Parts: sequence; C-alpha cells; structure tokens
Amino acid sequence: MTVCIEEEVQPGFPFPYQELAEEVIRAALQAEGFPFEAEVGLLLVPSKGIQEINCAQRGIDSPTDVLSFPLVHYAVPGDFSGIGQESDNFNPDTGEVMLGDIVLCTDKVKEQAERFGHSQQREFAFLVLHSMLHLFGYDHMEEEEAAIMEKKQDSILGQMGILR
Repeated sequence: MTVCIEEEVQPGFPFPYQELAEEVIRAALQAEGFPFEAEVGLLLVPSKGIQEINCAQRGIDSPTDVLSFPLVHYAVPGDFSGIGQESDNFNPDTGEVMLGDIVLCTDKVKEQAERFGHSQQREFAFLVLHSMLHLFGYDHMEEEEAAIMEKKQDSILGQMGILR
C-alpha cells in the first residue's frame, strides 16, 4: 500500500496524522476485502484551498470538509471484480491499483471536531474513511446509500477503537 501525502498547509494536529491516515486507509482496504495492493493520494489543504477545488470541480463556491476523486469506476459499490479487466487502473511502476485522491481541509477537521464534541483525531479518521468509501464507489445521495456508508464507517472506526 502506498499513501502519498502532500501538505499545502502545516496541519498542526495534536496526533500523528500521517500514521493515522495510513491506518485508516489500511483498515478500509481490509474491511472491504480489497484484493489488490493500493495507492491513494491525500492532500491536506486550508479552507481557501478546498473552496477553490470545490468551486472548480463541483461548481460550489464554498469550503467543504473533504473531497474524493476516485480513479476506479464500479458497476456496484465495493465490487472489485471489474478492476483486473482494466489495466489503466494499475500503476505500471508499482503494480498497485490507483484508487484516487482525497483532499482534506485541515481547518474543517478542527472546526467540526469542536462542533461535534469529539477529538480532532476522530474527525480526521472519520473524514479519511468517509472518502475511502467514496473511492470504493459508495455514495450518500439517497437515504439507503447513506445508511450503508454510515454503518460501514461506524463499524470500521469501532474496530479501530476510534469512538466519538
């Protein structure tokens, strides 16, 4: 597994966020039974940076907490059977499946942790995991989809001992 972490801002988190990101990504891969080695990009940005990306990519001119940019497309969320058929999904240098990129707003991690009454560590882990599920094809636009994502998030974070 390769996690490429880039920082446009010094996060200033009171926990080892790079290690936590890798742990969460690994836990998501294991929980979903991802059958390949994987590569994920994680970009840490301030509010202004994520607002610019959100505006350019989604036409929404406001900051958000996390954005996901999947590189694999699934017929069914979490169904990895089609990946081997598309050689474009594999990094030719490493042989890893390039799942996609996560853009995380460090300011929102801090704001939301305070608003929801839990630690910055929990909020960071939740947002990375939430984004990983998007990289696996899950969404939350419909109530049923949201319930599936919430159950998976609670289960994986619970297994990791990361609680509210």
